[in-house]
Amino acid sequence: MFDTNGSVRTGVYVCHCGSNIAAIVDCKDVADYGRELPGVAISRDYKYLCSEPGQELIRQDIREHSLNRIVVASCSPHLHEHTFRTAVEQSGLNPYYMHMVNIREHNSWVHLDRAKATGKAKDMVRAAVRRVARHQPLKRGSVPIHPAVLVVGGGIAGIHAALTLANAGKKVYLVEKQASIGGHMAMFDKTFPTLDCAACILTPKMTQVGKHKNIHLMAYSEVEAVSGFIGNFTVKVRRKASYVDTDKCTGCGTCWENCPGRRIPAVRVIRKDKQVIGRTRPVAAAAAAPMPIVSHA
Repeated sequence: MFDTNGSVRTGVYVCHCGSNIAAIVDCKDVADYGRELPGVAISRDYKYLCSEPGQELIRQDIREHSLNRIVVASCSPHLHEHTFRTAVEQSGLNPYYMHMVNIREHNSWVHLDRAKATGKAKDMVRAAVRRVARHQPLKRGSVPIHPAVLVVGGGIAGIHAALTLANAGKKVYLVEKQASIGGHMAMFDKTFPTLDCAACILTPKMTQVGKHKNIHLMAYSEVEAVSGFIGNFTVKVRRKASYVDTDKCTGCGTCWENCPGRRIPAVRVIRKDKQVIGRTRPVAAAAAAPMPIVSHA
């Protein structure tokens, strides 16, 4: 048996929502049933509880009947939970002592049998009355957060996201697992549906990423671990060895041609999608054993 210990005084309010609820659910019958539940001091039905007169009715009952718990049986909490919490708070009661029951979307809008819908509404109200009796008062608080942003993936979407956030003043860490940003768009000739040049759209953005003071680009890197919580994440990023000073690199390719180590791959391959357009050996190797360019129609 549910025991209130005489400390809980609950107010139950059943909304008609015009005819949205009242057309299927007998709201007066539900309110009468609520009045019989343990710990309930007052139970009412009202045509539009979200209206200002409806909210004032709740505020007045809290003051006059010393209510310390409120159950509102109406529409979706997503729509009006904030409305009723505000009304409860204006009466000096902690807003988290209010609980909503959705007897519209979860009941009247999905049933045709009035008797069964009314019985279901009673069950929902009874469960809410028992639940709200165990609610604890909560206080809103704030915690400091680290406003930096991590963007994983340096394709066109990641590039655009990084630039948008950086232009808004956020510090952005852009992580790309390949040696260069650009993603799949860098492999395209034209873009749908305008058939604009893909490189004409992409390359200016790539340049902006490299020069933007608020973007820290981490190419040839991968995210290994993420811990923490919203506003205070810690991310472990593994940067692969490239043996290239990125501050000095211009992308000329001379280091690749003259590298004394083993060349992987041993030839330069020019591709179009999966089709090989041409092959060339590095300069040093080509001098010893020239390889002709192989073309495919």
